[in-house]
Amino acid sequence: MADAKYIPRLKEKYDAEIVKTLMKDLGIKNINEVPKLEKVTVSCGVGKKRDDKRYTETVELTLAKITGQATTSRLAKKSIATFKIRKGMGAPIGYLTTLRGVKMYEFVDRLINIALPHVRDFHGVSRKSFDAQGNYSLGLKEQTVFPEITFEDAAVLHGLEITFTIKNGSKEGSTRLLELFGMPFEKEGK
Repeated sequence: MADAKYIPRLKEKYDAEIVKTLMKDLGIKNINEVPKLEKVTVSCGVGKKRDDKRYTETVELTLAKITGQATTSRLAKKSIATFKIRKGMGAPIGYLTTLRGVKMYEFVDRLINIALPHVRDFHGVSRKSFDAQGNYSLGLKEQTVFPEITFEDAAVLHGLEITFTIKNGSKEGSTRLLELFGMPFEKEGK
């Protein structure tokens, strides 16, 4: 018996329900104009601790554990004297990984249903973090909200920046897409 190709739960939901709902809610006639999650970028800067080898290794390893994919180190794009950074030289100033396809949908599912509910004093994510193209950015103060992080990994705390790149997105369409995925936005009155 041949293995059936694995399809993430969120992708199945998108194909079966969300596309139809978005077409109806946004008044879209062509299925190719429906907002679609293209990629998710997870990044972390190391800041002043870029010369601390233990810290940078921990950031790199935890980012790889959380995303299930190898990370890319990022070097400075320009020199900034006040931060003692020279263009392209020295230690990495951050780490990044880009998720697409199955890994992307699995990560978004874990983020929405497992990680965000574990954030201390959580009242929802901001609705103001959309850019003009409809992409959404979200910052987390600690990596410990993810179940993949062990006690040893939590000894060195760092934040994460998560960016959802949405194809054919507008602020309204992207907001509706993420709501249908289950993203817990803040209530309107706050």
